[in-house]
Amino acid sequence: MAMRGNNRFRQLHSRSCLRFLQTTTTVNRKQPKTSSSPAADSDIVKWNISISTHMRKGQWDSALRLFNSMPRRSSVSWNAMISGYLSNNKFFLARQMFEKMPTRDLVSWNVMISGCVRYRKLRDARLLFDQMPERDVVSWNAMLSGYAQNGYVKEAEDIFDEMPCKNSISWNGMLAAYVQNGRIEDARRIFELKADWELVSWNCMMGGYVKRKRLVDAREIFNRMPERDEVSWNTMITGYAQNGELLDAQRLFKKSPVQDVFTWTAMVSGYVQNGMLNEARRVFDEMPEKNSVSWNAIVAGYAQNKRMDLARELFEAMPCQNVSSWNTMITGYAQSGDIAQARDVFDRMPQRDSISWAAIIAGYAQSGYGEEALRLFVEMKRDGERLNRSTYTCTLSTCAEIAALELGKQVHGQVIKAGLESGCYVGNALLVMYCKCGSIEDAYVVFEGIEEKEVVSWNTMIAGYARHGFGNEALKLFESMKTTGIRPDDVTMVGVLSACSHTGLVDKGTEYFDSMTRDYGITANSKHYTCMIDLLGRAGRLDDAQNLMKNMPFEPDAATWGALLGASRIHGNTELGEKAAEMIFEMEPDNTGMYVLLSNLYAASGRWGDVGKMRLRMRDRGVKKVPGYSWVEVQNMIHTFTVGDSIHPERDRIYAFLEELGLKMKKEGYVSSTKLVLHDVEEEEKEHMLKYHSEKLAVAFGLLTIAPGRPVRVIKNLRVCEDCHNAIKHISKIVGRLIILRDSHRFHHFNGGQCSCGDYW
Repeated sequence: MAMRGNNRFRQLHSRSCLRFLQTTTTVNRKQPKTSSSPAADSDIVKWNISISTHMRKGQWDSALRLFNSMPRRSSVSWNAMISGYLSNNKFFLARQMFEKMPTRDLVSWNVMISGCVRYRKLRDARLLFDQMPERDVVSWNAMLSGYAQNGYVKEAEDIFDEMPCKNSISWNGMLAAYVQNGRIEDARRIFELKADWELVSWNCMMGGYVKRKRLVDAREIFNRMPERDEVSWNTMITGYAQNGELLDAQRLFKKSPVQDVFTWTAMVSGYVQNGMLNEARRVFDEMPEKNSVSWNAIVAGYAQNKRMDLARELFEAMPCQNVSSWNTMITGYAQSGDIAQARDVFDRMPQRDSISWAAIIAGYAQSGYGEEALRLFVEMKRDGERLNRSTYTCTLSTCAEIAALELGKQVHGQVIKAGLESGCYVGNALLVMYCKCGSIEDAYVVFEGIEEKEVVSWNTMIAGYARHGFGNEALKLFESMKTTGIRPDDVTMVGVLSACSHTGLVDKGTEYFDSMTRDYGITANSKHYTCMIDLLGRAGRLDDAQNLMKNMPFEPDAATWGALLGASRIHGNTELGEKAAEMIFEMEPDNTGMYVLLSNLYAASGRWGDVGKMRLRMRDRGVKKVPGYSWVEVQNMIHTFTVGDSIHPERDRIYAFLEELGLKMKKEGYVSSTKLVLHDVEEEEKEHMLKYHSEKLAVAFGLLTIAPGRPVRVIKNLRVCEDCHNAIKHISKIVGRLIILRDSHRFHHFNGGQCSCGDYW
């Protein structure tokens, strides 16, 4: 969970800016006098007071009974009912009461408009505002507040400009609208228009600068202030502390006339955020008074630095544990790799919120327990907990990792209901989910629906097309990205070069690589060079790949040598493959995949003695080959297979179907790639060993259980072998189905006997 040390600043800033936004919705309570007899008026006053008392206690039904029993009512009676309903979250009843009023006064209109603003019903508020027979400054301020609080700055400006009479609340509201919506220069412009700003406005302006890390401008405001309160001092100290200016923070801290618990906490948080835990602890121990924020700041500091022993010691000593404290411990344990302790803390929590659930779900997902993470998501929903952006994002990421497409689609439906699908944060998570689950078409639909696409959105879609083998689509999207004015970054160019590599576009890839620095000011890093070496090597230009590697401005890493080894295997260059493998073994002696690649190269050359030596080398170094497995999702269940699987309940049916397919495949011209078998055995035995690879079993099960017309999506944890790739091409033609296979490197779309990779993988 993100460290909450900057909460105090947010509280201070929010207090400064929102105070007058909220003030604008406060209604003038002065009511017109009735013309009835004094006795009748006194009774009505008593009844009105009783109505207000009932409403304050949440007894709105009692208030209604009293209201209905009144022989005569004043406008105050009606207004008390409307206001009371609103304060008890009964907007619909308030609106009904307003519509029933025989005569409305100015207060009635203002109360109802303020209620609409409070419940974010801005269209209703504006309709009422336009219908008002007369308006006062409270009416105008209510609309200004509504627009400002909901980010409609242009509408707030229009209201402000049209106001016939402005008071300090109006000016403060417009200033806050600019500050809170990131329009800091507009805020500065309006701030300089008048000199008699209230203290809260000075704090708001200063807080706006601090939030944008413009500390020089913030300090100028601080120095110009005619008077300062504790919020002023704490905002400036927090700004310095959070941005690493700890000497300035210390100087101001010592000068501060009031060093309250918030001032001390700002210093603790500043030290924590800058990795100075010893200093943070020293200040924490010296604090004359501590609150929950102080305790949470220091606990979070230890948790973030994986010092869970000290974090736990302080957590257990806390006199004021709150849900944030528990959440910090869950996140700390999860990020330290101790998911069992994280779950223990989660289970013992006296109270949970959506952040607690998001933290434990993220913990399981990051620890590789995707199915448990998804189970917790379902449980969270059943418990009625409010789902937030973080929960949706984490759950979608988990669906992406284990390729649970159907569940991902269900989560997508919930995201749409929550109105979050068009935002970048959740929208990008949906993009990744569809890309990794093999549904590139759905990914593009989501991409199109993101209203304000940032560079991450473009990068995700470009990389998605690249991994799926649709290089031309990736490059078209890249050209579209440039027309929008979004500048490509280093991640963009990795996606573009990968697209060229996966599609064999050597000349185009070289052109893009050469343009990186010239056109976009991007310095090529190891990932860019690895893409180029992969591109050249796969195209058989091994000498060019080696020359590029020699001219790199830094030493090649294991991934770069791995690209050269992969190309050597494809083109049967054993000598170069051995050289690349030896370099990788020096850098990453436990890299199982490289041992297997070199073994494949030896086996393809008939060098069985070297294959045996490689096995011995792996054994002596304690390197174990990662077992290959594949899985397929059927009716919200993940079915996992290993080579020669004997435990799946449908195994007999699967094997019978594969035998049937095998006969048809041979008639179509399929021949087993027995050179891939790393054992010096007879050809017939090699064929048998290849027949029941995990991806073939998963594909067969998918074809048997997934309704005709729907794609079969299979995921493998390792790279698909050449024999399975060839076999699945034949199967796709025989059964007339689209089969999408995701391996550790890329996607393969098999259809009609062809693969989207063009056998260039």
